[in-house]
Amino acid sequence: MTGHSSTFTIFRIGVIADTHGLFDSAIVQHFRYVDHILHAGDIGKRSVIEQLEQIAPVTAVSGNVDDGEQGVFPSEAVIELAGLRIAIRHILYEGEKLTKDGRTFLDRERPDICVFGHTHQPKIEWCGKTLLFNPGSAGPKRFSLPRRIGLLTIPSEKALPRLIGLSDNVNRLNRSTGVKLSAK
Repeated sequence: MTGHSSTFTIFRIGVIADTHGLFDSAIVQHFRYVDHILHAGDIGKRSVIEQLEQIAPVTAVSGNVDDGEQGVFPSEAVIELAGLRIAIRHILYEGEKLTKDGRTFLDRERPDICVFGHTHQPKIEWCGKTLLFNPGSAGPKRFSLPRRIGLLTIPSEKALPRLIGLSDNVNRLNRSTGVKLSAK
């Protein structure tokens, strides 16, 4: 009997945003099998990124409260992972509305997936052929919004997004103790 074997690889991406200096130890468990991590801004402290880098390679962008971090992390990034073009930008929406700058960014980059943060509201929706994915906030609980992170599973050329809840009662001792990111 002749034939050929094919390998089937699943690529997993951890998605996180709005940590505001908090690294919840539960993230280690949830991201333990990811191949890459995307942080969509409002990092808060460099040590959050350093802890994520202990799990998997990280691509991060700065957010609106990342004082002076623009020199360390760009305000937006576009990468290719698992054959998909993935854009990362902190502010894509203000409230419930796609911003003018967000629309311009999507039109210019034409990504398969756009990961964003800022609103602290989890969102999974399609804008034309682009999957828009905001995992929500993994930082200290604010407002009445749930704390969340996300996972993108890519079994082929299509991403399957999933939201993962984090406890609202995060131990404040888990708060990252690193120094603030400095401008370069």
